[in-house]
Amino acid sequence: MDYEGPIQDLITELGRLPGIGPKSAQRLAFHLLTVDTADARRLADAITNVKERVRFCEVCFNVSEGPRCRVCRDERRTSQVLCVVEEPRDVVAIERTGEFRGRYHVLGGAISPLDGVGPDQLRVKELLTRLSDGTITEVVIATNTSIEGEATASYLSRQLQPLGVQLTRLAAGLPVGGDLEYADEVTLGRAFAGRTQL
Repeated sequence: MDYEGPIQDLITELGRLPGIGPKSAQRLAFHLLTVDTADARRLADAITNVKERVRFCEVCFNVSEGPRCRVCRDERRTSQVLCVVEEPRDVVAIERTGEFRGRYHVLGGAISPLDGVGPDQLRVKELLTRLSDGTITEVVIATNTSIEGEATASYLSRQLQPLGVQLTRLAAGLPVGGDLEYADEVTLGRAFAGRTQL
C-alpha cells in the first residue's frame, strides 16, 4: 500500500538516494514529518544551497564553491606530486591524515563495466592533460582496494607508465587492531607484499 500525496512523494524521492531502500526511505520520511518546521527548512535550504553554490573545481574536479577548490588555491602545496582519487570524499579522507601536501585529481568514479562505467566516463583525459607539461614528477594512485578500484589503478598504470612519471600506489594491508584470522587472503597478501623493515 502506498501513502497519499506529499508523504508518498517524499518516500519516493528519498528512496532514489544511494543506499536508501524502501524501509529506510519510509523511516526517514516519517522522521521528517515529526521534526520542527525550522529543522526541516534547514535541511531543505542546505540541499538547495548545495545545488546552487557547489560545483567542481576546474583544475582537479574536487567540490568547490568557486572556480578552484581550497587545495588548488593553496600556494604552499607542492605541484610536483599528484594524488589520483575516485571521489571528492576521498580527498577529505586523505586530508584528515595531514600526511599529504601535494595536489589532487578526482576521477569521478572507478571503472565498472557492470555499471556501464569505462575509462571514457572518468576524467582520465583531463589527468593526461595535467601531466603533459612535465611539472608533475610523481602520481600517487589512491583508488579504493575494491575490484573496481583495482581495475582503475591497473588501467591508469598502463596509461601513465609511458609518460615517465614515478607511479606509486597507497600501501594496503592489515588495519591497526585487526586480527590475522579475520583478514581475507588479498588483504593478508598485500600486508606481506608491503611489509617494511623494523
